[in-house]
Amino acid sequence: MSGKTSRSIAILLTSNDTSEFASHFPHDGVRFTELLQPLAPDWTFETVPVKDNVFPEIVDAYDGYVITGSPASVGGDDPWIARLLQFIREAEAKKIPQFGACFGHQAIALALGGEVKKAKAGWGLGTAVTRYERFAPWMQPEKREVTLYSAHKEQVTRLPEGAENLGGDDFCPIGSFRIGDHIFTTEYHPEMTAPFMTGLVEEMVDILPPETLEKARVTVRQPEEGRFFARWIVNFLKGGA
Repeated sequence: MSGKTSRSIAILLTSNDTSEFASHFPHDGVRFTELLQPLAPDWTFETVPVKDNVFPEIVDAYDGYVITGSPASVGGDDPWIARLLQFIREAEAKKIPQFGACFGHQAIALALGGEVKKAKAGWGLGTAVTRYERFAPWMQPEKREVTLYSAHKEQVTRLPEGAENLGGDDFCPIGSFRIGDHIFTTEYHPEMTAPFMTGLVEEMVDILPPETLEKARVTVRQPEEGRFFARWIVNFLKGGA
């Protein structure tokens, strides 16, 4: 990929949410394209619905992969999840860049030998601050604290061998990690929008404890930095700062 200015990026769509609420919003393939395309206008982005067991024909069909979030559990027994974990291992073996968000972050960790469990404190919902202690070359400009939307009840509890924890917080200590220069992840959601997140919080009224719901309602109104984080993603996928 050295010397190549354009990129062909596949967004591996893992969200299998068929609720009426979700139907009122663009899917994550659209959201990630809208987030990243302005920073990489000469790149092509294609959504591949792996949640429907549709995968690229060969692992090196694209220059890089973005693995989205999902309400599914990475520990689930759906056939497409096992196939995705194998696909991640194949891409990792060829050092093809993979960026994972939330479910994608967890899937990469699990596929490569890490561990994912339910968070002891329950749901992380609203916004969350990742406190970065280490920086990869593509994380320019550097920023010690980055606020992104949060929506998860599982998290990475042990990293794969060779992975480096970049940052986290008390609720989610492993909030972002890297492996070499070809894997980069976040537990959070740079692609989500304020209307979607505000609606999601209210959609979950009947399943959240009152204290979790109130915290989510407060934090979801805080400024988030998805567009800032998008620069890091694009820098990573193109192979540098």
